[in-house]
Amino acid sequence: MLTSGRLRLTCLLSLAGLAVVGLTAPTASAQANLLTNGDFATGSTAGWTCSSGDTVVTSPVYPGSAYALAGTPTDSDYAQCSQVVSVQPSSSYTLTGWVEGDYVFLGDSGTGTSDTDDWTPSASSWTELLTSFTTGSATTSVTVYINGWYAEPTFYADDLSLTGPAGSGGGGGGSGTTVPAAPTGLTVTGTTSSSVSLSWTAPSGTVTGYYVFENGTQVASVAGPADTVTGLAASTGYSFTVAAYNSAGSSPQSSAVSATTSASSGGGGGSGSSGLPAHVLMGYWQDFTNGATPLTLAEVPTSYNLVAVAFGDSDSTPGQVTFSIDSGLASALGGYTQQQFIDDIQTLQARGQKVILSVGGQNGTITVDDAASASNFASSVYSLIQEYGFNGVDIDLENGVDPTYMASALEQLESDTGSSLIITLAPQTVDTQSTGDDYFQLALDIQPILTMINTQYYNSGTMNGCDGNVYAEGTENFMTALACTELEGGLSPSQVGLGLPASSSAAGSGYVDPSVINDALDCLATGQNCGSFVPPTTWPGIRGVMTWSINWDASNGYNFADTVAPYLATLP
Repeated sequence: MLTSGRLRLTCLLSLAGLAVVGLTAPTASAQANLLTNGDFATGSTAGWTCSSGDTVVTSPVYPGSAYALAGTPTDSDYAQCSQVVSVQPSSSYTLTGWVEGDYVFLGDSGTGTSDTDDWTPSASSWTELLTSFTTGSATTSVTVYINGWYAEPTFYADDLSLTGPAGSGGGGGGSGTTVPAAPTGLTVTGTTSSSVSLSWTAPSGTVTGYYVFENGTQVASVAGPADTVTGLAASTGYSFTVAAYNSAGSSPQSSAVSATTSASSGGGGGSGSSGLPAHVLMGYWQDFTNGATPLTLAEVPTSYNLVAVAFGDSDSTPGQVTFSIDSGLASALGGYTQQQFIDDIQTLQARGQKVILSVGGQNGTITVDDAASASNFASSVYSLIQEYGFNGVDIDLENGVDPTYMASALEQLESDTGSSLIITLAPQTVDTQSTGDDYFQLALDIQPILTMINTQYYNSGTMNGCDGNVYAEGTENFMTALACTELEGGLSPSQVGLGLPASSSAAGSGYVDPSVINDALDCLATGQNCGSFVPPTTWPGIRGVMTWSINWDASNGYNFADTVAPYLATLP
């Protein structure tokens, strides 16, 4: 576990490339502020998309203000508020704001040129942050953000301002855009032991997105009129409301609906399931080139709820994990820097997606087989989470795992980062044939903190199913009969996913048409559309699907995501 001093040093090193503007820089000349509610004078965070721990306070405030933003970071959330602003292409803008606290950041992303920010490691009194940028030739909107840093104390921000030419969509100064009316028709469309699905009717006029409230506390921000709230307790009653927002502010909250989660089906979905939908499409993003379409992280479509960055690697210290942007990928993308990658992680997270670091892969050499290497693994992955902002870790060690020491490492990591840590496993089929196999044992050992296990149903050959019969890869029976082994072996349905290649080029064998994957999901969840193997029971909470890789899916026109993601949304 990192000490406070080492954490701060890591933060400073990871931000070494940022331009630090003098903290006493002069204020920009008076122009219209393009930010909505930049001084939080509404007494709320209206107009902003904020972390659940962000609030508005009356003290401390910047002199002359009535309210200020208070952000309280946690071990896994740096308390960000962001706002999308309409701008003009090829134009210059200045961003300023006043802050108090340690490690406070004010910046912009999506500028189309070089994103910028300013920050302070320590501001015991109100200190001005200032930065500027020029938009790209096709840029019509940018995202402005303010945030602290993981595990640091509460910070305060006030009088945030963006000046420059307003875009055609208007800005905080207004261009006819009005605050939307409250959504109507809020309805509960489904429940599980840990989630409630909602839908509602959009109000007329311009709507950028929606805030979802659970028992009066904002828990999500989504683009469309539906959401699944996860991480709930079994057999528990909840109340939900939603509000619409646009550049002019947030609507009143809708009428409330109540829902009670069902009884637990045995075993949880892992403490790191918070923020993920009940049914997940996970894909690997390649930090290297191999013939698949190279992508920046921001180009990953929103149909992928969970994105695993492949791969973290090892160095000479046993168990230690390292990561950096591959030079070949950076070249293929015309230049892709670490800071752009970090900004892209924030972009995905603002869209509701989660980003984790996958360690290992086919050529991975990381070994965790004693207490020292377990400690090295936990501390190094924790450091990378702090540096890049990852939501968790995926274990894809194809040379096998030591269940005892890897479990210890992951439990240490979860203790360091907090209960929102996402942990996924990607074993080969030979590693999950019985509860005594290494990955199966690991999954059971860490079940209270495991999010999802996605056995790779490819590059395998034939394997035994839960009924003792032998099944060939590349068939529906192979997926359902092998998943049945995990489901009957003690894992919760909410922790079991199916791992498949995104195209015939993505793996040596085992590719199936995505429609067959949908049939397998239907068979496991409802008992319908099964092959010759029919499971002894159904598991409506089956978690979802993993694919190798998003890049290979892009090369195939995103046929995998476009087929599987809509089907996952129909599952109970």
